[in-house]
Amino acid sequence: MSRSSKKGPYIAPDILKKISRVRADANQVLKTWSRASEISPEMVGYIFGVHNGKSFIEVKIAEDMVGHRLGEFSPTRKFIKHGGKIQKDIEQKEQVAAKTEPAVKK
Repeated sequence: MSRSSKKGPYIAPDILKKISRVRADANQVLKTWSRASEISPEMVGYIFGVHNGKSFIEVKIAEDMVGHRLGEFSPTRKFIKHGGKIQKDIEQKEQVAAKTEPAVKK
């Protein structure tokens, strides 16, 4: 369910304070844990460090990000390949085969 239009977008107050203290062209990372905050036009050009539960992911705000949430650009899950030992052996054989192929002479 989306937020009521009469309430307006949610932007954490601490983010607004940080934006007012720093210039947009300064390459300073503004750390935040507020993944639910919506990106407003005033944030364009700033670099945010959005917490993903373990570390801060740097996100440079562009115009096409306005209206989205900060958390959308900081993934919380890491994909680990399926397959285990068999998949690992297959990938190693492919790498060895790619290295040992002779160069084509003209």
